[in-house]
Amino acid sequence: MEKIAVFCGSSAGASDVYRQGAVALGKELAARGLTLVYGGSSVGLMGSVADSVLEHGGQAIGVLPVFLENREIAHKNLSQLFVVDSMHERKAKMAELADGFVVMPGGTGTMDEFFEIFTWAQLGLHSKPCGLLNINHYYDPLIAMFNHMADEQFLQEKYRSMALADTTAKGLLDQFLTYEAPTVKTFMTTEQQV
Repeated sequence: MEKIAVFCGSSAGASDVYRQGAVALGKELAARGLTLVYGGSSVGLMGSVADSVLEHGGQAIGVLPVFLENREIAHKNLSQLFVVDSMHERKAKMAELADGFVVMPGGTGTMDEFFEIFTWAQLGLHSKPCGLLNINHYYDPLIAMFNHMADEQFLQEKYRSMALADTTAKGLLDQFLTYEAPTVKTFMTTEQQV
């Protein structure tokens, strides 16, 4: 594992605890020699995690749609910046570059990124770990929703635990090291697959 994509908010959040979590994640990535792949912005949690990686001697790769670059929010000190045409291309490029995905607190854009990459894993389009960095228990409601989906049989049991979660960057990245992707989602029975 060499590169970790981080999905997170372009806002700082209601409490400084979120920025502190971004700084801790950046420090942990740099300490492990893992390159950050993220949305390329200089603002919010996105800027905080990139700044932290760079301050601790790590590498940071940004992927930014041209319309956001034109709003002058591109991080100026990245190791590498890819400018793409659309949000769709941003997600595809991040997925291509990354060996795993960390989801920090964020809003609807962060949720969009997470659910797309999670669904791709469920469908067998990749076998990379996806994890929720549950800073300040931000993702407790989402984890409860995953449990509810599985209990109500809208999420197969083997995918319930596919969304790794931890309250610390170290704990989450440690889980990535032992992650094994579940079998690919199918509606065929074992007899039909033979």
